Amino acid sequence: MDIKYIVSLIPILSKGAVVTIELTVISVVFGTIFGLFLSLMKISNSSVLKKFSSFYIYVIRGTPLLLQLFAIYYGLPFFGINLSPFLSAVSGMSLNSAAYIAEIIRAGIESIDKGQMEAAKALGMSYYQAMRRIILPQAFKRIIPPMGNEFIALLKDSSLVSSIAMTDLMRAALQMYSNSFRPVEVFLTAGILYLVLTTVFTMLFGRVERRMSIYE
Repeated sequence: MDIKYIVSLIPILSKGAVVTIELTVISVVFGTIFGLFLSLMKISNSSVLKKFSSFYIYVIRGTPLLLQLFAIYYGLPFFGINLSPFLSAVSGMSLNSAAYIAEIIRAGIESIDKGQMEAAKALGMSYYQAMRRIILPQAFKRIIPPMGNEFIALLKDSSLVSSIAMTDLMRAALQMYSNSFRPVEVFLTAGILYLVLTTVFTMLFGRVERRMSIYE
């Protein structure tokens, strides 16, 4: 094993790691926004909204992310919609994470005592005012651990975007391998970088969780 070669790989693979982080953060942000709406639909009194949310979550969670990325990157051009690899990756990962985050948020909302909603309504608040001011702030504190797990899972699953020509950490590793045919050094270095990323974000979410627990 050539240590000098491994060291030379780090700057190149680090650029791919930055793209991986960008993809994951952007996808989780959009996934959380869409997931919040999906969760509110699922617990609403509207049967139409409930069915739409349940069906969406069922389909997305029941099909692999790779297939969803292919559908967006290779399928949409048949309908005249051409997205860049980056937009395709963000779209696919956001839509995928939204289904999982919706269930996380729904569980967090339902964990709050129903009496708090009743008390809020007794004070003259509407359903959406109570949700925004009382229920959701408490629910978000409780969903930090599962949200952290979803972020880490999506960070690792982002390696699939290499299949649609997105130059993330995994694709950078594959390109280096095709140039050097030295799989041990290349993929070992890539694996270490993935491990470093997951460790850093695991510690970050753990710190946020501990700080938020102070206010419980």
